[in-house]
Amino acid sequence: MTTLLAWTRRLSAGLGLALLAGCASLPAGHQGDPRDPWERYNRAVFEFNTQVDEAVIKPVAQGYKNYVPEPVRTAFGNFFSNLGDIVNTLHHLLQGEPSKAGNAATRVVINTTIGVLGLGDPAGSMGYAKTNEDFGQTFGRWGSEPGPYFVLPLLGPSTVRDTVGRVADFTTDPFQQIFTVGSTTEWSLRATRIVDARAGLLDMESTLDALSFDRYLSVRDAYLARRAQQVNDGRLPAPQQSSAAPAQFTQRW
Repeated sequence: MTTLLAWTRRLSAGLGLALLAGCASLPAGHQGDPRDPWERYNRAVFEFNTQVDEAVIKPVAQGYKNYVPEPVRTAFGNFFSNLGDIVNTLHHLLQGEPSKAGNAATRVVINTTIGVLGLGDPAGSMGYAKTNEDFGQTFGRWGSEPGPYFVLPLLGPSTVRDTVGRVADFTTDPFQQIFTVGSTTEWSLRATRIVDARAGLLDMESTLDALSFDRYLSVRDAYLARRAQQVNDGRLPAPQQSSAAPAQFTQRW
């Protein structure tokens, strides 16, 4: 507990310093974007998140990818994806999409049984496509506007709507019902889920850096375009921006 408190204090101090430094100025030649009225704050938090990622999360993800066999990593990814399909079923129902809800529920049944507690994904090979839904999308489906772009400490890109959605997402996370809250098992699996997701982004970083004159703008523009597509079930084309990052990279960072 003492170590955790010390680490939390260091993170808080680092975030405070990043905000003080980052709120001082914007890049030369900067042009404001009405979607991002809090850009000074957002850039500071983005830089803080990048530093934490480079110092802690990325090295752990690289070790995970290098030393954990691919079949094991795939099984972990499938397990977390199967838990997500439980929530996807709920969101498709809330969005008035019974057919998609049935597809997600079928994935849960098949992958939990034939796929051995979700470690495999036989449902995918049987034609039941994977979807990814959350409360931010559900709110948007019923007309809620995204509001200003907002970078969350450690969690990354968001908007006001998606930030509220994240709180609701946490309350419906299957981890809350399956594992004892605050238990070693719960925290271990949450940490593994973060590392597994981060490891999946490692190969995209060279592409992101090659395309980006300003990584902050690349991640922001790609995130907002991706969320617009998700809310509209892919019906809106992503804006063609020379600085756009690979869409998957924006999911966490």
